[in-house]
Amino acid sequence: MEAQTVVVTDRAVQQIAHILRGEAAESVLRVAVEGGGCSGFQYRFDIERGSAPDDLIIEKDGARVVIDPVSLQYLTGSQIDFVDELIGASFRVENPNATASCGCGTSFAL
Repeated sequence: MEAQTVVVTDRAVQQIAHILRGEAAESVLRVAVEGGGCSGFQYRFDIERGSAPDDLIIEKDGARVVIDPVSLQYLTGSQIDFVDELIGASFRVENPNATASCGCGTSFAL
């Protein structure tokens, strides 16, 4: 699969690289979609050591993002960004597949 299926913004790349610098050399940011949240699905961000053979791997400027094939079905065409606002700093997913999302931006419906 090609990295263009999910875009990671420059702001997100900078933040991911910053986080991973404090982790073991083989660490990655895993982005996943799982059932739950107030809208039916929710995004999950975890630091893990390494990737699975079937993961999509996006590497740029010291940032490594991995997405499993099941989550990729829900994330294709999405953009992962990092926002720093008055209410807090967080990763945010702009997902064209979502038909609705909650106010906090961490869960969505299809």
